[in-house]
Amino acid sequence: MATTGELESIRAEQAAIWDAVSDGWLAWSEDFERAAAVVTAELVRLGGVASGQSVLDFGTGLGEPALTAADVVGASGEVVGVDLSPRMVRRARARAGGRPGVRFVVGGAEAAPGDHDVVLSRWAIPFAGDRDGLFRALRTALRPGGVLAAAVWGPPAEVPMIALGFGVVGRLLEFGPPPPGPGPFTLADPEALRAEPVEAGFRDVAVTEVVVDFRLPSPRAFADFALDVLPPRPRGALRGKYGGERHPEVLAALEEAVERFRDDDGGVRLPSRCLLLRAVA
Repeated sequence: MATTGELESIRAEQAAIWDAVSDGWLAWSEDFERAAAVVTAELVRLGGVASGQSVLDFGTGLGEPALTAADVVGASGEVVGVDLSPRMVRRARARAGGRPGVRFVVGGAEAAPGDHDVVLSRWAIPFAGDRDGLFRALRTALRPGGVLAAAVWGPPAEVPMIALGFGVVGRLLEFGPPPPGPGPFTLADPEALRAEPVEAGFRDVAVTEVVVDFRLPSPRAFADFALDVLPPRPRGALRGKYGGERHPEVLAALEEAVERFRDDDGGVRLPSRCLLLRAVA
């Protein structure tokens, strides 16, 4: 088990990474959300989000599923989106445009304690340094009988939209396997995803899945996306090795990696498996 100091270090590192990539994710938010909306809709449905409820969105990023949930709870409800990244939170607030009933705060689950009816989380829980502690905090944030509805990615081989770019860059840089620790695929096993909330005191735990049909207009668009959301460490390593992350060799490797995903119209289709968790406090 990680020490308090190690957990604080992981948290600070996560905040710095998401700060650094916030501009890139914002640039691609329209393309990403066009496909990811199916996951948001499923989380809202699984959570039973309804008019007048209080909803917490943990790891809200640029503001989803918080903004969608705000449309459902209406003026009589409240949605709080929390995220470790101050830059992500600023962008989420800007996207909200001052609409009533939704607010965004910097922090983790502790930043919005209380008697929430629903906790939503989209692709954030696997990044926690202490997932047992996080699941317990999310349960505490819910009223008795409240619902956690969360999405995590499936195995890397089945999530090309996210894993493929990192894999190509890792090979170019001759990186070894990623060290153990939090990351996008740490809950890719459905059995682990079922077991951890139970250990934290949740009941009626169920896991389903959905395939997210990501589409981009060309292999070059995929290369641009992969580089725009690349974290600082591999970005810096590419600059050190190639003089810039968009060196022709880097772009060519990323474009070649998605050739097998080409559509008849020349676009790229990257179906990616997502696991959906529903658990009752």
